[in-house]
Amino acid sequence: MQNKPMGTIRKPTYMLESVDNALLLLQLLRDAGAIRLKDAAAELGTAPSTAHRLLAMLVYRGFAVQDEKRMYHPGPALGVGPASQGWTRDFTDLCRPHMEALAALADETVNLVIRVGSQARFLWTAEAASILRVGDRRGQVLPAELTAGGRILLAELPRAVLEQLYLRPADEPHISHGPSPAYETDRRMAIGEFEEFAHELEAARKLGFAVNVEQTEEGVAALGVVIRNGRGAAVGALTVAVPINRYRQHLRGKLVAQMQAAVRGIEVDVADIAGPDVPNSTVQK
Repeated sequence: MQNKPMGTIRKPTYMLESVDNALLLLQLLRDAGAIRLKDAAAELGTAPSTAHRLLAMLVYRGFAVQDEKRMYHPGPALGVGPASQGWTRDFTDLCRPHMEALAALADETVNLVIRVGSQARFLWTAEAASILRVGDRRGQVLPAELTAGGRILLAELPRAVLEQLYLRPADEPHISHGPSPAYETDRRMAIGEFEEFAHELEAARKLGFAVNVEQTEEGVAALGVVIRNGRGAAVGALTVAVPINRYRQHLRGKLVAQMQAAVRGIEVDVADIAGPDVPNSTVQK
């Protein structure tokens, strides 16, 4: 029997149609740049309702975004490479027991976040048991400056690095590259906006936690606390996402103290974690 050459792609014996359709939509977003719901349904050969459910999941996981004209565009998770290798798996495994304990104690959803350049990546989620809760965020990629975990990690950066990431030169016009302000690829700010942003980060650093109130999802707020290794380097953040109607009571209650206690336990276990291969003072693009 003649062997097939290396790299030959074989059609799976058992095709998972929903998975295949989701992957086809990813390819469409990658190659076409923008698609309408009716065009997606036509390409897949499915009912619009089926295409809508698939696209909704891609939006939820950050692989697609929808603009005000209801067009779908590639989301932030489509254009990102992997985080630096060799440490995130161990980091996640060490954090998980503490996250599950905190989720049970606070009865709210707990997330583990790292920063890669100007992006916040969600490594793991421990969901609450409450019926009204925020769902699983594993795998999502969002603009760091909009998320609680991303903001508290950005607050650790030197001023010069923040300027590299977010300050737009005075003589350079702003050009929108995204379907909505929340998902523009150019995250840089004019000097006035940048100074206000830097002031907010400094305030979060002094408080010991950062907040996100409906900046990434309507009806959801979050609080974030930094996680450091044994050398004092910020390697990630613990965040708790809550329905907006419970945000104020948590802000005035025990949640921040509970998060900080969980982080102290995590930091004992992750003391030897090296963290990213590049220091926080290096800008990653």
